[in-house]
Amino acid sequence: MYVVHYFENKNLLLTRLVESLPAVDEAIKVKGRKGKVIKITEVDEKNVHIQVEVDRIVKKKVIDDSKKRRR
Repeated sequence: MYVVHYFENKNLLLTRLVESLPAVDEAIKVKGRKGKVIKITEVDEKNVHIQVEVDRIVKKKVIDDSKKRRR
């Protein structure tokens, strides 16, 4: 059992107790967001720090309907 700390640019995303460690370049989901493992650092035999690159969420722009007539 390992204590895994997921980081994104020095920001702690999640701490999880797991049985197996993910590999580098493996696709993972953290807090419902898709990401990719960049780097794995073993602090000691039980603690592991994992650097993750999370995919950015593309937000759609709201269409301005102010020109429509109200009834």
